[in-house]
Amino acid sequence: MTFTSSRRVDFPMVDMAKIVYYPRFWDLAHRFYEESWEYSCGRHYNEILTEDGIGFPLVHSEAQFYHPLSYGDTVKCKISVIDIGSSSITWAYEFRNQEDTVCWTSKQVTVCVRMKEIKSKIPVPEWMREGLSKLMDE
Repeated sequence: MTFTSSRRVDFPMVDMAKIVYYPRFWDLAHRFYEESWEYSCGRHYNEILTEDGIGFPLVHSEAQFYHPLSYGDTVKCKISVIDIGSSSITWAYEFRNQEDTVCWTSKQVTVCVRMKEIKSKIPVPEWMREGLSKLMDE
């Protein structure tokens, strides 16, 4: 099952052509990503970072741009988990506009680390693995 959410494209997200400035796609993706944790694991992302002391730096990202998103459009995001490794999580993102046109897709890999020792990866905790498995296609 995938996590889905949506939001409007606001003025600060666009460039002079009135389309989403390309780095903003990753910003949007991260906002949806943070939101997805409550759905998958029942925890606010901030709690995982601060109370559990676990972080998820991005170690690989690839993206395809298909159609522009414009000021005032609605971005509909789908997030799924492709793979949960011993210490990494591979995420798939799809952004569509209000006409259901695919605008952007991305595959991103994060690695699980202790916030105090960010240079060393740790195993994905079992509670997290169980929650994130809800986002995997069956």
